[in-house]
Amino acid sequence: MAGCSDQPDTGGNTSEEGGKLTSLTYWTTMTGQAAVSMKSYGEMEVYKGIESITGVKVNFQHPPQGQDAEQFNLMLTSGQLPDVIEYHWTSFPGGPEKAVKDGRIIKLNELIDQHAPNLKKVLESNPEWKKQVTTDDGSIVGFPFLRGDKKLQVYKGVTVRKDWLDKLGLQMPTTIDEWHTVLKAFKEQDPNGNGQADEIPIIITLGELNGSHAFIGAFGITNGFFQDAGKVKYGPLQPQYKEFLTLMNQWYKEGLLDKDYAATDGKLLDAKVTGHQIGALITNTGGGIGKYMGLMAGKDNHFTLSPAPYPTLNKGEKPELGQMDFTFNGRGAAISTSNKNPVETVKWLDVGYSEEGHMLFNFGKEGISYNLINGYPKYTEMITKNPDGLPMQQAMARHNRAGWDGPFVQDVRYIEQYAAIPEQQESLTAWAEPTNEKLMPLITPTKEESGTYASIMADINTYKDEMFHKFVMGAEPLSNFDAFTATLKSMGIDEALEIQQAALERYNKR
Repeated sequence: MAGCSDQPDTGGNTSEEGGKLTSLTYWTTMTGQAAVSMKSYGEMEVYKGIESITGVKVNFQHPPQGQDAEQFNLMLTSGQLPDVIEYHWTSFPGGPEKAVKDGRIIKLNELIDQHAPNLKKVLESNPEWKKQVTTDDGSIVGFPFLRGDKKLQVYKGVTVRKDWLDKLGLQMPTTIDEWHTVLKAFKEQDPNGNGQADEIPIIITLGELNGSHAFIGAFGITNGFFQDAGKVKYGPLQPQYKEFLTLMNQWYKEGLLDKDYAATDGKLLDAKVTGHQIGALITNTGGGIGKYMGLMAGKDNHFTLSPAPYPTLNKGEKPELGQMDFTFNGRGAAISTSNKNPVETVKWLDVGYSEEGHMLFNFGKEGISYNLINGYPKYTEMITKNPDGLPMQQAMARHNRAGWDGPFVQDVRYIEQYAAIPEQQESLTAWAEPTNEKLMPLITPTKEESGTYASIMADINTYKDEMFHKFVMGAEPLSNFDAFTATLKSMGIDEALEIQQAALERYNKR
């Protein structure tokens, strides 16, 4: 490959022969929190800092908000490729390996080995991370976003109105039975104190159920694929799924589960939570606990939304399943085949994994967005009490990429400050309790498998979700559960299971 040997610095512009790199074109989605106050990532302090270290000017290309997939496909079709493309390569049709075979991006193993000492050290020190960023065929195709701590992988779980528990003299529930007692009390004992029976004890939406495995996880299954001793299984086919549906149906009939759970959107949910109607919900550390406690601060000082442990069937059991994201979520900065200077680009990307780059990506510029206090990078008021009145998430986006992703290792010290209130900190510990050994890793189907799998699962997911609502709401009797599983089989679930099994076995051999 031209430019694979280190040439002496010629002092000129970008050249074919690995000369001095002066500019790069870089395609990536622009996150919402940055788009509020910037037109390009080039305005962020992290990239100004990296330019001053490397002398490389980056020209960012951002697709319009919400048009990422469409613009990505147009860009590939046009053949006019930027130097660097940051994307979820695991979601590329046929997997990341296909993007290399199609001549869109290059395989980086040798280049990383020879010219990216920082990333190489990170991957060699963490074999499990390396396994996640490597394809089934052994390729590394992008400089990965990596969550550097378990606390960064966990951000969703069950929350409960702790002030309601206290008012009614109840303990934090840990088992399904204890939950039933608490929800019944919420319904019958007027914890919001307005003299009306208007409390909604709990809301569980299908999306949150799929993302967190809360409640269904107590039965040892998920609402989709999971693994059990190396064998892939599908939750809705298991007898435990019927037990879970029976529980949800019972809660629905007793008026414990929000009657309108299926039709409640984000806006309506916000209104129900801040209007003192909801006793418990599955939500996020930042966009849930942080948001609602922030909205209610000063309006109602008793309002407390606390994290609950993931429920189990029996007292004292360790929860098996919860929400946990992968260290590597599939996103990486890849080098396109149009790049005239792969070696220098690899060196430039590797800066993000150096000590200096790590601090820039996670905290921004020292003295402006953070100060080192006894070795701890503490965000300044530029971030925590932004002079322009920006919320912390948007203020951070002007300086660093810690709040979403990018080619760097995310630092746990960011979340320790971003999730500042005690209940948020508690959630990071409480929700990290499940063992999560049954969760599927980030597997990749082959090109042949992905088409078949996608068409089978599109129909199955629609049918399964429809039936979930019918069973819970009582429109379909639970005595028809066997007919439901028979339909799943007739729709091709066994073939989808075989595809998942083959992909899991390839992953385990990496």
